[in-house]
Amino acid sequence: MSCKHCLTGVLHEGTPEGAIQQINGVECYVATPSGEYPKDKVILFLTDVFGIPLNNNKLLADGFAKNGFKTVMPDILNGDPIPDMTSPEDFAAWREKNFSVWMPKHGPDSWIPVVDKVVEALKAEGVTRFGTTGYCFGAPPAFYLAFKNESHVTVLSHPSRLEVPADFEKYKAESKAPLLINSCEVDSQFPKESQAIADEILGNGQFAPGYERTYWDGCTHGFAVRGDLSDPKVKAGKEGAFEATVKFYQKYL
Repeated sequence: MSCKHCLTGVLHEGTPEGAIQQINGVECYVATPSGEYPKDKVILFLTDVFGIPLNNNKLLADGFAKNGFKTVMPDILNGDPIPDMTSPEDFAAWREKNFSVWMPKHGPDSWIPVVDKVVEALKAEGVTRFGTTGYCFGAPPAFYLAFKNESHVTVLSHPSRLEVPADFEKYKAESKAPLLINSCEVDSQFPKESQAIADEILGNGQFAPGYERTYWDGCTHGFAVRGDLSDPKVKAGKEGAFEATVKFYQKYL
């Protein structure tokens, strides 16, 4: 958690249109398209460390729903997200309580049961195809489902906590899910060196299911969720990453 951009950002305005639901005992934010949509497809929105409470996350989920995809955002932080990013005092209190044990507390043993329960329940309801969109902290859960071939399309935006090159080599060897990565100029968690390694392993047709990477100049880690929309480059990156993600789902999901 040495990445300052993982813990900061700008709150986006808007009123969420989805609803909080319990799915197999897991609290989830669910955004449902208003018109007809394919009931056998769901996007799993795997959040950053601000989780379900962050308005920005909910608005993004609503955006996918408006493009025809039911979107489910499970609480992969088990009720313990970082508090309001606009309040340094709240974050300081959270850090004092949790920082030294944060990663063990929120490691794979904490979120694997969550995503497994939600996938199990959605499959029982008739969902047969899953897309994932993992932001920052949500990248490893997205790869987890891809490695199991439970998911059918993977999108990452400014991913964190990936092992490079090991996770990309494993992805190439084990996953059948097309992969899109939305990357940026300044990102200590997925820097240009890691971006180049991902391209080297999966690019130029080496990953048959499909691989794409977008790159957004003038953007920093977190831009696709918490970017400052008053900055033209950040606004273009945030909107461009969302558009690329929707098009990727339309193509592969």
